[in-house]
Amino acid sequence: MITHSEVKAYLNRLGISEIKAPTKEYLFELHKAHVTRIPWQTLDIFAGKPTPMDIQNSVQLLIHQRSGYCFHLNGAFTALLRALGYAVSWHKAGVQPLGQEPRINGFHLGLTVSLMNVEIGEEESWVVDVGLGDMPWEPIPLKFGKYVQGPFTYVLEPSSVTDQGWRLIHDPQYSYVGVDYAPEVVNSLELFKTNHEFYSRSPESPWMDLLVVRQRHDVGMNELKGCIWKKWNGSILDTAEVSSKSEWLEILADVFNEPLVNYSILERDLIWAKVCKQHQKWLRLLEDQRS
Repeated sequence: MITHSEVKAYLNRLGISEIKAPTKEYLFELHKAHVTRIPWQTLDIFAGKPTPMDIQNSVQLLIHQRSGYCFHLNGAFTALLRALGYAVSWHKAGVQPLGQEPRINGFHLGLTVSLMNVEIGEEESWVVDVGLGDMPWEPIPLKFGKYVQGPFTYVLEPSSVTDQGWRLIHDPQYSYVGVDYAPEVVNSLELFKTNHEFYSRSPESPWMDLLVVRQRHDVGMNELKGCIWKKWNGSILDTAEVSSKSEWLEILADVFNEPLVNYSILERDLIWAKVCKQHQKWLRLLEDQRS
């Protein structure tokens, strides 16, 4: 599914030069590098250039300095991990937005990795997810409890919407409530294709008119939503309004590692124009709410 040269190119994108044995320590290194260097984004959908979600396309996307959302990111990461010798399983999952109910609707591709714990001589499962943008910095053991990662606290608990499933609760100060995962292993991405088509092409898709790019790092995260750049450093939030196209493109390239390599100058101009239009619409809505 992924060649040795593609593995090397993928690792190079992650800033990792060496292929190592499939240990827990290497898994953590890969995961942290992935969420740092490859952002989650709705940019391609917003720009009217959605990308296919098949594994080979997603791998090519990432090794050629692009990014994507959960189906691309977790799909490609699966291919890399399996090529490196890890046992990876897919799970149907669903993200719970603020103000809505928990769900497992297949709009998120969840991953678990099975690793041998040599101390107890048993296999252990880990929740691995590089496709959520501002969530785990490193893998979380599939054991219910509270997990502190830098300034963030996550809770893993039984899912209330499916038997034997699990729920990863987001840190309360961030962008959504949590994610529920089904326990059944999914062996094909066919299950997710209809949802990908909805996100990518339906006029009702929440991302058609919403550009969001998110990226984690060890002590915080960055989010670019339209013209608004939010920077979390620990518990400190700094918000800036980006007013020029050159600055906006520079932030995308330098902060989010997303230089829009397959977009022409004209296409970049059109994206920026749409961003500005949506930003003005948002400002008018805020003004109406205040009055």
